[in-house]
Amino acid sequence: MSAWPNLDYPAFAPIGQSLHMWTQMVGKFRLANTPWLNHSWQVPLYVDARGLTTSLVTTPAAGFEVRFDFIDHRLTVASTEGAVASVPLEPMSVAQFHAAFIAALEQVGAPSDFHGSPNEVPDPVSFSDQTEPGAYDPDQAADFWRAMVDIVRVFTRFRSGFLGKVSPVHFFWGSFDLAVTRFSGRDAPPHPGGFPALPDIVTREAYSHEVSSAGFWPGGNGVEEAMFFSYAYPTPDGMAGAEIAPVQGYWHDQLQEFVLPYAAVRAAADPDAALMAFLDSTYVAAADHGKWDRDALECGYGAPGVPRPD
Repeated sequence: MSAWPNLDYPAFAPIGQSLHMWTQMVGKFRLANTPWLNHSWQVPLYVDARGLTTSLVTTPAAGFEVRFDFIDHRLTVASTEGAVASVPLEPMSVAQFHAAFIAALEQVGAPSDFHGSPNEVPDPVSFSDQTEPGAYDPDQAADFWRAMVDIVRVFTRFRSGFLGKVSPVHFFWGSFDLAVTRFSGRDAPPHPGGFPALPDIVTREAYSHEVSSAGFWPGGNGVEEAMFFSYAYPTPDGMAGAEIAPVQGYWHDQLQEFVLPYAAVRAAADPDAALMAFLDSTYVAAADHGKWDRDALECGYGAPGVPRPD
């Protein structure tokens, strides 16, 4: 396992399209069986030692966990009653994966009734009707996961430097990105919504309070390379013109957020430090221009085994 693997978006794109649909199904299983949490925090997946997991999903019958295993390249569905079912990760249509996933859920006694159409994509087609051949490559999938393992390490350290409300480091299957979000503690103006195939009520609740959010996505939406991003809602006046680090980072006019190519981080002498510089400087741009109470919200970055001072 090499650190900061190469991510080639043109090669990954067809695999990413399959994984986007497959992770949506697994996320929707979690959504259908988990009470709603603030900002939709009940829906994401989490990076773990083998891939992406729902973590434990509890139902009256039993608890269940669904995992994309990017080492053995299988989707596993495990029950707290000891039952396990799996689906091989290999090229197949979305419809075929949908049928295999439902069969695996039913094999272990898990509920198999979840919303059957994707979110946050234009003109969504039901999973069961997406019969075009799909792509999967074990090496590309593993590199995507291994990159996220490195990114989680840095995002987790960044998360530790905030005393205010801050999200877990989690993978949103709708937008297909890994994210961590800090909150000022103040209400935000109602979000206008308008995301494809996503109810505006969900968007408004997600952005009910002021945020500075950073994340990673493997490419797409007009940016054909893996990227880190950072934005604020609402976007404070002057934020777009702020100086950020490292020098490869910039304000993307179309996306209305700061971006930094993954390749620039991977090529840096110290990738962790390069990414932390981006996270820190873009957060400062949001917090300073948004007039956050930084003295009350921030703290030193945490260290393993060392309690915070009083």
